[in-house]
Amino acid sequence: MKKHNFSAGPAILPRIAIENSAKAILDLNGIGLSLLEISHRSKDFQAVMDETVALMKENMGIPENYHVLFLGGGASTQFATIPMNFLKTKAAYLETGVWAKKAIKEAKGFGTTEVVASSAETTFNYIPKGYTIPTDADYFHITTNNTIYGTEIRTDIDSPVPLIADMSSDMLSRPVDVSKYAMIYGGAQKNIGPAGATFVIIKDEMLAKITEDRHIPTMFNYKTHVEGGSMFNTPPVLPIYTIMETMRWLKELGGVAAIEKINIDKAQVLYDAIDNSQMFVGTAEKDSRSLMNICFVMKEQYKDKEAAFIEYAKDRNISGIKGHRSVGGFRASTYNAMSKESIQYLVDVMHQFEKENL
Repeated sequence: MKKHNFSAGPAILPRIAIENSAKAILDLNGIGLSLLEISHRSKDFQAVMDETVALMKENMGIPENYHVLFLGGGASTQFATIPMNFLKTKAAYLETGVWAKKAIKEAKGFGTTEVVASSAETTFNYIPKGYTIPTDADYFHITTNNTIYGTEIRTDIDSPVPLIADMSSDMLSRPVDVSKYAMIYGGAQKNIGPAGATFVIIKDEMLAKITEDRHIPTMFNYKTHVEGGSMFNTPPVLPIYTIMETMRWLKELGGVAAIEKINIDKAQVLYDAIDNSQMFVGTAEKDSRSLMNICFVMKEQYKDKEAAFIEYAKDRNISGIKGHRSVGGFRASTYNAMSKESIQYLVDVMHQFEKENL
């Protein structure tokens, strides 16, 4: 029976990307060698890297004055690498969840850090509005999608200073005006590939701002990786190959404009079910709701049934809906590769559980 995978990350990927990656592990393009055992500097892998970068640029509409990198270390390494490279006087941050807090913590180790707004007082259930970005900041950092709390910034901010965005969990789920960003980065293990690769999209103008008043270790200097074409050291070859396959799948589907329409339609099915439920209730403010991570809980009088519902869903081949340990409840991650049929199946299971337990 089909499994319905709502995991937040590592997460569901297009089946064809998984199957083609498995074939490449056995034999890459008929060369008689595995993807896992050839040199990353061989022409065979260089072709993989080149196509992956080209498809990322095409699918996202990345301008010519930007570089696309694939690195190791996860988005968490970028939390420190960003201020190490760019924080000279002051950095500004929008605090919208755990990952934003972690980024702020790392930045404080390199200089003055200003939190321009926060939704911490209500457990990050909304995206702050009406804040002022300081014009004397070296950059303004945002986290566009907050996986734990189910909130998302779905418009491109106009910033008077260089805008840097952690797009780990909504990358390629909607059109983005890349030209408004100095840098976009994130872990691959949501919409674009398996765990192990970190994507960085960085503008030429930002590279010119890299600080020279402190020592930046070679591996943490963005210029190192731009000049080395993501191959200063051995890159994460298998995740990059799977990203390439996922980019091919997305392009064939019609790109980000097409997937956004699909994602809106998918999310609406589940949000409608939650909003009309007698038992379940959403946790994020409606104008801040994420299309990628839909968080909800039992209404107060049914709280004692949350564990039972998780088991009920598990018995019906629904995987990964338990909420993050810090907030509890439920989380259904509806990334690009998630089908509408799986979301409708979850809704049907929710309705059945209500019918049996009200």
